[in-house]
Amino acid sequence: MSSEKEKMLRGEMYDPTDKELYERRVLAHRLSYEYNNTLETEQEKQKQILDRLFPNHGKNLFLQAPVQVDYGCFTYLGDNFYANFNLVVLDTCPIRIGSNVYVGPNCTLATPLHPLNHMDRRIITREDGSCYDNEYGKPITIGNDCWIASNVVICAGVTIGDNCVIGAGSVVTRDIPSNSLAAGNPCRVIRKVE
Repeated sequence: MSSEKEKMLRGEMYDPTDKELYERRVLAHRLSYEYNNTLETEQEKQKQILDRLFPNHGKNLFLQAPVQVDYGCFTYLGDNFYANFNLVVLDTCPIRIGSNVYVGPNCTLATPLHPLNHMDRRIITREDGSCYDNEYGKPITIGNDCWIASNVVICAGVTIGDNCVIGAGSVVTRDIPSNSLAAGNPCRVIRKVE
């Protein structure tokens, strides 16, 4: 029988109130809070927090506080990753980001999804009176050498290829091929970039 974590990472319906998942979310939320309350001059303390929050990161990770992270341990960051203010990472499924990626302020990477059918979205009450909702997710992948401008939302199941620029205010709902300038709501390819 699969654990709720295994089901979650496979993109299957799972119980988000599972003890193991709950404890990891609480840890990530606490680490986000600690990071957000450090001074920019406390670089060693920031590095220690980020190493715990994102254990799967390459060299030269920098996030401009504040950040909000659901798990962190399901996000894989390449070398030279920079994110400006207000990054939100909802990693119920893996988020894989290549090297040399820059993310502007107020961006959201959201892998969670809820059922389209209204009956499947209803809160479920257990015999003990506790409740949960059905949730599942799809992974997000961002290639190498990408620039995600400000106020971008990247939705579950999206892959952005290498060498892409995603314009400000975009809502990325479908894959973007490598070497593309893309923008809009929904985001679409505007032209190729060299």
